[in-house]
Amino acid sequence: MAFVLDVSETPEDQGPEPSPYDESAVHDSFHQLIREQSQRAAEEGLELQPLGPGAGTLGPSGSDHQALLGPEGAAVYSAATLRILASMPSRTIGRSHGAIISQYYNRTVQLRRRASRPPLSGLARSARPSLRLYDLELDSTALEEEEKRALLVKELRGLTPAQRDHMLRAMPLGLAEKRRLREETQTPRGKRRGRPRLPSCCSRLSYARVPASHHPGLGLLSGLRALAPWHYALKRIGGQFGSSVLSYFLFLKTLLAFNVLLLLPLLAFVVGVQAAFPPAPRGPAPAFTGLELLTGGGRFTDTVMYYGYYSNATLNQPCAGPLQGGQCTPEAAGLPYNMPLAYLFTVGAAFFITCITLVYSMSRSFGESYRVGSASGAHAITVFCSWDHKVTQRRASRLQHDNIRTQLKELLAEWRLQRGPRSVCGRLHRAVVLALVWLLCLGITLGCTVAVYAFSELMIQSPVSAQPEGALLGLPFVVGLLNLVAPYLYRGLAVLERQDSPVLEVYVAICRNLILKMVVLGILCYHWLGRRVGALNNQCWENFVGQELYRLVVTDFLFTLLDTLFGELVWRLISEKKLRRGKPEFDIAGNVLELIYGQTLTWLGVLFSPLLPAVQVIKLLLLFYIKKASLMANCQAPRRPWLASHMSTVFISLLCFPSFLGAAIFLCYAIWQVRPSSLCGPFRTLDTMYEAGKVWVRHLERAGPRVSWLPWVHRYLVENTFPVYLVSALMLAMIYLNIQVVKGQRKVIGLLKEQISNEGEDKIFLINKLHSVCEKKERSRAGRMQAAVTPPALDAEDWDPWQHSAGPGSPASAHRLGPAPTALQTHTPP
Repeated sequence: MAFVLDVSETPEDQGPEPSPYDESAVHDSFHQLIREQSQRAAEEGLELQPLGPGAGTLGPSGSDHQALLGPEGAAVYSAATLRILASMPSRTIGRSHGAIISQYYNRTVQLRRRASRPPLSGLARSARPSLRLYDLELDSTALEEEEKRALLVKELRGLTPAQRDHMLRAMPLGLAEKRRLREETQTPRGKRRGRPRLPSCCSRLSYARVPASHHPGLGLLSGLRALAPWHYALKRIGGQFGSSVLSYFLFLKTLLAFNVLLLLPLLAFVVGVQAAFPPAPRGPAPAFTGLELLTGGGRFTDTVMYYGYYSNATLNQPCAGPLQGGQCTPEAAGLPYNMPLAYLFTVGAAFFITCITLVYSMSRSFGESYRVGSASGAHAITVFCSWDHKVTQRRASRLQHDNIRTQLKELLAEWRLQRGPRSVCGRLHRAVVLALVWLLCLGITLGCTVAVYAFSELMIQSPVSAQPEGALLGLPFVVGLLNLVAPYLYRGLAVLERQDSPVLEVYVAICRNLILKMVVLGILCYHWLGRRVGALNNQCWENFVGQELYRLVVTDFLFTLLDTLFGELVWRLISEKKLRRGKPEFDIAGNVLELIYGQTLTWLGVLFSPLLPAVQVIKLLLLFYIKKASLMANCQAPRRPWLASHMSTVFISLLCFPSFLGAAIFLCYAIWQVRPSSLCGPFRTLDTMYEAGKVWVRHLERAGPRVSWLPWVHRYLVENTFPVYLVSALMLAMIYLNIQVVKGQRKVIGLLKEQISNEGEDKIFLINKLHSVCEKKERSRAGRMQAAVTPPALDAEDWDPWQHSAGPGSPASAHRLGPAPTALQTHTPP
């Protein structure tokens, strides 16, 4: 028959219910449940029937120390031991589902206060429940879980909605189980007592209003997650190809953020303002032919894309409209918008923000990469602490499984790289091979540099106006072809080196490609500012430099696609069909250097083409999806797995020092030293671009005392070099302090690891000493017991009368307590 345990209300029940997120409270709840039921059973005198013949029974005193027999005659522990075991987390997590339902069913009974059901003490002894199957490992209540669950649903339906919601929230059950209980306890529409009928849409809105009011940021977070559609793609790449390939895509994502950060101030203060006040057109616009997408000229020349379109006048809204040119006179009322000054300061501020962000990213990356001194314990952490138990979907669990497997492969591969030292002949042979390969690589770099310089001089000899528009693609195509072919030659020579470490192999490849690209960019910078400025004296040379940089960015993207097509797709088909080999590996060094090269071109051209960062953003987005698709279809994971723990730090460092620093030097030289064109641009009437600030200060000095602080700021903070040196010194000091902090953390971590190791050795030493002492005591005790039970047999000649006549204090007695057998056998008197 069905019965109900009438659990008396305790003071603990008056307080708030334990939250399922509070692990200790959940364990206390389970322990409290078993304790209450055990106490109630003891008070009511519940019978404990034996399970089989020979089973033990309780003693007359009802002591908890009496052992029971479990199912199939297996011995179980006492009730006190069972209660202690039940309070352990390993015994309470994920097993007491039926006990929870039973407990909260009893609490719903207390809330409803039904007095019609008799208490358990009033029932007959034969109707009382038996605990003969009560075992914590084989929970018998699981067989009655459905019946108790149905009773719980019935009782929850009788509660008020507030009590029901409070009870469901307090249950330490899974979210899916709570959802099912909520759906089953909802009363039908026709049987609702004392409540108005609401349509289904209104009820849904009322239910949706509660989480929306409690969590207003959930919608914002989901919207922000939608802005990063590559979130799952990065996890998939890391799981299948490892951290080395993943570092390339993470670096691409970082470059995308830098370009967006660079583009926003330019759009707000330069491009948008000039588009709102366009200058007077110089002539009819040429027709769009489609070739402008490659050359950047034609229809794009007289647009906000390039430097020459921007006006050198002061813009303001009360002045003439767009049809009259949108130019204001200096005598206009209000604070004017000086376009040359806005152009110069916006580019400078954008570069300064990028510099701060880049230094911060590099510093943070250094801290994350080198915070832990060694990865000796990473294997155990990866094995025991990597799995996320909240993952329930098959797709997500498979992805997490691949990630953990790849991490273990990389850790083991890095551990196996620690080999013994080579012989003297082996090291000498390796040094000769390395020197020869480096000489050949430097020869290839020198040849590429000479080719770029010779072709650039050839392009200067013919005037730009006499060349067809397609001929302007000659220099960019030569540079792109050399950047495509040279890395393959480096990879072919790297086979002769046979580096033991894949990390060292990637670093060497990055170094060689970086030397090539930086030298080529140095030749191009000299070609633009040293040769083209003089050759285009009567033309807008800034527009030509901006178009040249645009063509280099576009051709770099085209050659990257060509490399993806032939270097990955075609090579995969050849390897699988003819060579009978696997898919090729992803070239991390070459692809990363292509990204750094393209970003350097963007920073070099932002002064001459303010919308070049927008072109770079589109290029990076397309490159991400193209490279991802090619990686999944044409490439395989590295044959020798390796852990790219510091790779992101290396990439950010290369982006900061050779790339950004070189671009900043180039732009500073163009602003301070090179004379602007007198035909176009916002600085057409000045000797240098930097003089725009001086002209503005002179206008402000004549404007009146209201803006007298601005000339002071310009004179003491901009023209004076001391603030620049101070800011630079502060940044260097911050970098140095951060490096010192990281070194200190590594040192402290090393000392703590050494201390833990020493404490472990101390414990082992003490345990061994304790073990040896215990063994000595056991041997001594065993010897004394054996001597007391079976004394040694004595010959007639060894008989000593004192042993039989002496008392306890005699010398014979002392001899008998000491090493008697040895003395007797050696005939030594006591």
